[in-house]
Amino acid sequence: MLSRKIFLRDPLVYYLSKNMESLISTFHVDIRLLLAQIFNFAVVFAVLYFLAFKPIIKMMGERSSKIEKSLEEAKEIEQKLQAADEKQKEIIKEAKKQSNLIIEEAGKKGEEKKTEMIVKAKEEIGQIINAEKARILGEKAETLKEIKKEVADLVVLTVEKLLNEKMDSAKDTELIKKMVK
Repeated sequence: MLSRKIFLRDPLVYYLSKNMESLISTFHVDIRLLLAQIFNFAVVFAVLYFLAFKPIIKMMGERSSKIEKSLEEAKEIEQKLQAADEKQKEIIKEAKKQSNLIIEEAGKKGEEKKTEMIVKAKEEIGQIINAEKARILGEKAETLKEIKKEVADLVVLTVEKLLNEKMDSAKDTELIKKMVK
């Protein structure tokens, strides 16, 4: 009786309820079967949720955390790589400085060595020249001695021819001394 009062008050509700009954009868929907299907769906959903969805969600969460951790590690590695690159550039810069210093030092040492070798060569040349001068002077003195002796002999021969007499060695020496002076 109560339901008729509600239907009488609200014609739309009455119309829908009549249409619903006709809809249920048209499609042959059994309420008990529908409730059983809803219950089956709830059981299958609960089983799938606990046995499949929950582990999958857990696995996805773990994977997400691993990915986040990997991204953080990648950022750290990137920072370390940049620091290593900067350090490498600094080391290369320092090595270039040192190599330039070494090259300059080698150039200076080369110049010093060159100057030293030139001085040493000049000294050796001077020694050779002095030795040759001494040798030449010795040869000159020897040659002069020989020339004086030959001149003396020639003078003696000339004087002998002029005087036509042979002189003894004392007179010969005396005459040579006079001539040489």
